[in-house]
Amino acid sequence: MTEQTLTPEATADAGDAGYHKALKPRHVNMIAIGGAIGTGGRLAQAGPALAIVYAVCGLFAFFVVRALGELILYRPSSGAFVSYAREFMGEKGAYAAGWMHFLNWSTTGIADITAVALAVVLTLNLVSVKLFGEMEFWFAIVKVAALVLFMVIGIVLLATQTPIDGVAGGPQLITGHGGIFPAGLLPMVMIVQGVVFAYASVELVGVAAGETENPEKIMPKAINSIMWRIAVFYVGSVVLLAMLLPWSSYTKDQSPFVTVLSHLGVPAADSVMNLVVLTAALSSLNSGLYSTGRILRSMATAGSAPKFTGVMNRNQVPYGGILLTASVCVLGVGLNHLVPKEAFDIVLNFAAIGILATWAIIVLCHLLFVRKTKRDGLERPSFRLPFSPYTEIVTLVFLAAVVVLMGFDETGRITLTALPVIALALVAGWFAVRKRIDMRAFDKAGL
Repeated sequence: MTEQTLTPEATADAGDAGYHKALKPRHVNMIAIGGAIGTGGRLAQAGPALAIVYAVCGLFAFFVVRALGELILYRPSSGAFVSYAREFMGEKGAYAAGWMHFLNWSTTGIADITAVALAVVLTLNLVSVKLFGEMEFWFAIVKVAALVLFMVIGIVLLATQTPIDGVAGGPQLITGHGGIFPAGLLPMVMIVQGVVFAYASVELVGVAAGETENPEKIMPKAINSIMWRIAVFYVGSVVLLAMLLPWSSYTKDQSPFVTVLSHLGVPAADSVMNLVVLTAALSSLNSGLYSTGRILRSMATAGSAPKFTGVMNRNQVPYGGILLTASVCVLGVGLNHLVPKEAFDIVLNFAAIGILATWAIIVLCHLLFVRKTKRDGLERPSFRLPFSPYTEIVTLVFLAAVVVLMGFDETGRITLTALPVIALALVAGWFAVRKRIDMRAFDKAGL
C-alpha cells in the first residue's frame, strides 16, 4: 500500500483552500533552523551540566517535530496540528490546540515587541507568504552566521591554547572546576522548564508544509536536520563555552557569548550581540504572526474562531488572524514602559504553557493516528516516529514533568495558579462558539 492510499478521504483540509505554494526548500530549511538555535545561557546556574539539559530537552523536541513530520506526510495542511486535532479529536480538540497556540505566540510577541518592529514585520507579513519566507530566511542567516563565527573563534582559541584572562581553555575547565555538576543535580533539574522553552517554534515547520510544493520531499530532510542543529548550536555551543572560561565566570545577566568576547577585548561585543538578539526577536514575531494567521483561519472555517480571522487578502494571506495577533502584541509596546521585568517573566511563562499544550496535542494526535492505521489496516508513511507508541508516552510524561517543575519556581507558581483561569476561559469560549460550529466544509473535504 502506498502513502497515497493511506486514507480514502480527500487529502485537503477545507481551511487550506486559496493558499499559494510559495515557500521553497531553502525557506523551509531556514524555518527549521530558526527554531533550533540556542544561545547557551544559564551556564551560571548549572555549569557544564547545562549541555546535558539541552541534549535531553532537545531529544524530546525532536520527538515532537518528528511525530508532526509523519502527520505532515500523511496529510500536509496549513492548519497543521489544529487540522490533525480536528481529525482525531474533533472540533473541541482543534479549538483547544488553536487557542493554546495563539496564547503562546501572542504572549511571546508581547515580550519581544517594539513599535517599529511590529510595524515592519506586520507590513511585510501581510504582503505575501513568499516575503515571509524571505524574511525568515535572512533572519536565520544572521543567527547562524553569528553563532558559527563565534564557534570558529572558540575552536581556534582552544586549538592554539590561547589563554583568556591568563587561563588556557580546554576540557580541564570542566573537570577541574567542580566537574560536570559543579552546582549539584538540583539546579540542573530546575532549569529544565526554562531550557525546553528555548526549542519553541520547531513545530512551525508543520504550518509551513501547507504552503510548500512537494512537502513529502522537503519536510523529512528539514525535520531530520533539526537533530544535528540541536547537537551543534545548543549542546555544542554550551560545551565550547564551558571549555573557554570557568563556568563561574558567566553571569545570568549577560550573554555568555558577550562574556567571552569581552574577556578577549573584542570591541562592541555588546552591540554585535544586540543585533543578533534583535534579529531573533524579529524572527519570533514574524513566525508568530505567520503561524497564528494560518491556524486561526483553519479554526474560523469551522466556526471556532472569529469569522474575520478566516478572511484572506488578494495575496492569499489570512490577514484577519494576523491582525488579531498583532493587536494583542501591541500591548507589549506599552508594557515595556509600565511594568517591571517580573511581569514579563510571567508573560513568558504563559507562553510556555501554550508551547507545552501544543506539543502535547501534536503527540496525542500522532498516537491517535497510529491507532487509526492499525484499526483500519492502513500503512503509515515511510517517514515515521520511531518506537511508537512508547516514544509518545515517554514524551507526554516528560512534558507533564516540566509542568510540575514550574511549581518549584516562584514565577512558575504564579503561572500555574492561572491555569484554572485559562481552562475556564477555554470552556467559556467553547460554549460561546459551539452553536456556530459548521463542519460541512470539512465533510466535503473528507475530514
